[in-house]
Amino acid sequence: MSAPAPSPLAIVEAEHLPRQEEVLTEAALAFVAELHRRFTPRRDELLARRSERRAEIARTSTLDFLPETAAIRADDSWKVAAAPAALNDRRVEITGPTDRKMTINALNSGAKVWLADFEDASAPTWENVVLGQRNLIDAYERKIDFTDPNSGKTYALRPNEELATVVMRPRGWHLDERHLQFEGRPVPGALVDFGLYFFHNAQRLIDLGKGPYFYLPKTESYLEARLWNDIFVFAQDYVGIPQGTVRATVLIETITAAYEMEEILYELRDHAAGLNAGRWDYLFSIVKNFRDGGEKFVLPDRNAVTMTAPFMRAYTELLVRTCHKRGAHAIGGMAAFIPSRRDAEVNKVAFEKVKADKDREAADGFDGSWVAHPDLVPIALASFDAVLGEKPNQKDRLREDVSVAAGDLIAIDSLDAKPTYEGLRNAVQVGIRYIEAWLRGLGAVAIFNLMEDAATAEISRSQIWQWINAGVVFENGELATPELARKVATQELAAIRAEIGEEAFASGKWQQAHDLLLHVSLDADYADFLTLPAYEQLTG
Repeated sequence: MSAPAPSPLAIVEAEHLPRQEEVLTEAALAFVAELHRRFTPRRDELLARRSERRAEIARTSTLDFLPETAAIRADDSWKVAAAPAALNDRRVEITGPTDRKMTINALNSGAKVWLADFEDASAPTWENVVLGQRNLIDAYERKIDFTDPNSGKTYALRPNEELATVVMRPRGWHLDERHLQFEGRPVPGALVDFGLYFFHNAQRLIDLGKGPYFYLPKTESYLEARLWNDIFVFAQDYVGIPQGTVRATVLIETITAAYEMEEILYELRDHAAGLNAGRWDYLFSIVKNFRDGGEKFVLPDRNAVTMTAPFMRAYTELLVRTCHKRGAHAIGGMAAFIPSRRDAEVNKVAFEKVKADKDREAADGFDGSWVAHPDLVPIALASFDAVLGEKPNQKDRLREDVSVAAGDLIAIDSLDAKPTYEGLRNAVQVGIRYIEAWLRGLGAVAIFNLMEDAATAEISRSQIWQWINAGVVFENGELATPELARKVATQELAAIRAEIGEEAFASGKWQQAHDLLLHVSLDADYADFLTLPAYEQLTG
């Protein structure tokens, strides 16, 4: 590969970070610039197509499997590429941001895979974007350690053969990176995250017996998967590694993608590693797309929508059947519980729920599942070990007993549960607490013993918006109105102030978080993503 010309990318209004020159090299930035030149126009077209499709759903209040791709679904002959050895056993995956402590703990956790997250579990400050990349480089070179300034505890990596395989998640297509610009225009965050990681680490990972593996978030159509596939093909040629070295697992966390799972695998078939069943983002997508659909699309409290709800079960079972039909891994949802160091009874109840959830996924045919905390790794492992034994996966379980009709995936009114006043209060509570932390640069936040990320805030504000616009009457007789939401938000803000004290309240971003939550929950124009207006207020 010849020496690159100076990068045309400008670093804009960004503080200089320790060792950033190791990440933001001329060669790496030239690669990102080339990705931007070649692929951002198609990204823009696909974002416009999302809006057009949303308008069509608003008009029809329905979705169906695509007639134009029926031949792909009917063709039983194609399969995705065989899994590389490092991704063949994925029975437990841990998720989390790429700060230094988390990088070490996740790699050491005993999980088979670590989802190293630049997306929903990471607020996209310049520090998180750049130093997160540096931490991963340091980990692969075994130059990473961490000493907790509060406890004095030191963290270091276990031997390579005991470490989790990294699957990195870049930002979604809708987010830009304002600190890297080309001719005055921000570069898509997805291309920044992917480009820097791939350029620096593809060969390092091959040398370690692994490869550049990715989770692709917020995908809404098979055409978006095609774009990623074209990026992979170009990137592999650019750095001179074999085609098919990249592997990607797609999160099926939008309602439109649930109707295109086979097509998404087909587009990525030389690079596909599997599909993952999301939860909060999936529910958020249902609200977003069917917000004009009337009462039958009104979701109850988020905690009442379990993975055993009929429409969620249809989605997960279709995902397993689709993946195994095509030779791909099916990865289950998140166990978000954070163990309490003070309340053994809370832990006991939660661990039982986690076990039941993972037992169900393993019995349904999933090949692995997610946890948010190292203490949950053994619980999830036990569930999958009981079903898999020594087998790395159960892709041989084809689930041909599963039959899902188009209407089953949007049968929201099959749920008996209804929205409650306590559900409104919880949505406000969690929304304010999460957004406040996000505005301080934290993307993974422990709230009420659960590890929450941006998807939590999205479903919280979406439910407030939906209940108000649908005229929901709660069980206490109160009507969901903007005034009620403001009253609850005022009460919760006062409760937080009393809980944490004046000094901590004043030093945080609580009023700002309160105001932003109400803005996106009450505005007549529903914001496609909370993180877009929030990014405008994020410093750093």
